[in-house]
Amino acid sequence: MSLLTVGTVAFDAIETPFGKVDKIVGGAATYISIAASYFNKDVKIVSVVGDDFPQEDMDDLKKRGVDLEGLQIKKGEKSFFWSGKYHDNMNKRDTLVTDLNVLADFDPVLPESYKTAEYLMLGNLTPAVQMRVLKQMKKRPKLVAMDTMNFWMDIAMDELKAVVKKVDVLTINDEEARQLSGEYSLVAAAKKIFTMGPKFLVIKKGEHGALLFYKDEMFYAPALPLETVYDPTGAGDTFAGGFMGYMSQAGRVSFANMKRAMIYGSAMASFCVGKFGTEAIKPLSKEDIDNRVKEFAKLVQFSS
Repeated sequence: MSLLTVGTVAFDAIETPFGKVDKIVGGAATYISIAASYFNKDVKIVSVVGDDFPQEDMDDLKKRGVDLEGLQIKKGEKSFFWSGKYHDNMNKRDTLVTDLNVLADFDPVLPESYKTAEYLMLGNLTPAVQMRVLKQMKKRPKLVAMDTMNFWMDIAMDELKAVVKKVDVLTINDEEARQLSGEYSLVAAAKKIFTMGPKFLVIKKGEHGALLFYKDEMFYAPALPLETVYDPTGAGDTFAGGFMGYMSQAGRVSFANMKRAMIYGSAMASFCVGKFGTEAIKPLSKEDIDNRVKEFAKLVQFSS
């Protein structure tokens, strides 16, 4: 079952209490596609880069089975660049630089083979771009998931709500859920957001795990306590990649499969924070992932 992901392929410069890197490969679509490739060998990317983007990183994605036909390369232009610095508690960060570059006028164009993808992950981009991708699909995918952020809520709320109305799964963090809904309680927020269109809601809470809401049911996926967290930058996107990667090979969209996908997504995110950028999620094996999922299972197993 093919998985189409839309998002940024970019460069990041990151500073945390544990170190600093000046220019590494990042971007939502990069993290999502790498994580998803462990579950699905038919992952497709729609994004844009400049001709400064390393060929070796594109070759690495191809080796993982990621189709790059939808990755536009703009000659003579620079790739999207973001720089940020994390506070001591790693839960807050300051954006230092945002250079849109090729992303400023990005017009997503889906190759014909992409337009019938069974699963679609709309990574964090402008709602207008997300909508243009949806309109190019020849048929509705079995599952459409969407990630967004408070920035779009601040400047493009109407356009954002128009996209939210058309998706099955919305993934946002707790602050964004409160802003979108106007409710402080996450349970009340979920009920309000369901009236906007999505059937499932994932609320990410960083080091405190994630919540899955569906109708009147809830599921909590814990975060694995880690001795050291080097870089949380791509953790949310890696979660989304693991989540949608698992769902795209599960065969059926159900609350039970969603709960398993939450754990696999959380497991992938727990690897991501162990090094800067994508370095911690590149060399994983099936055994590594299975063992990490078992660690998550131990966190919630008990006898009544």
